[in-house]
Amino acid sequence: MRQIFYRGRFIFIPLAVAAFLSLAGFVVMSLWNALIPVIFHLGVITFWQAIGIFILSKILFGFGKGGHRGGAPWMKHRMAERFKNMTPEEREKFKEKWEQRCGHGRWGDRHNWDNFAPEAEKATE
Repeated sequence: MRQIFYRGRFIFIPLAVAAFLSLAGFVVMSLWNALIPVIFHLGVITFWQAIGIFILSKILFGFGKGGHRGGAPWMKHRMAERFKNMTPEEREKFKEKWEQRCGHGRWGDRHNWDNFAPEAEKATE
């Protein structure tokens, strides 16, 4: 079974990509043609124009790698592991450096340092 998939992946993967792109183009075309001409008095678009809009939006706005808010789970675990192995002085130095690089104010308060503190330190605070 496994060898069949390995041989067929060169056919299956391009077909799956084409099917997804076709479905996305059809959805974009349908939504555009149902909403935009009525709301903004613009013209209808074709299937190929919808695929072009979809690809352009992916280039401009990203390919869906997740939000910037939490970061990748493997990065969180890696950061937590590093933070656990630091001495309290190293942790303070790291916090200061991080705040200096990332700034304060609107974005500075989103770093919750207590998430990375060892359990013993959390209990004492």
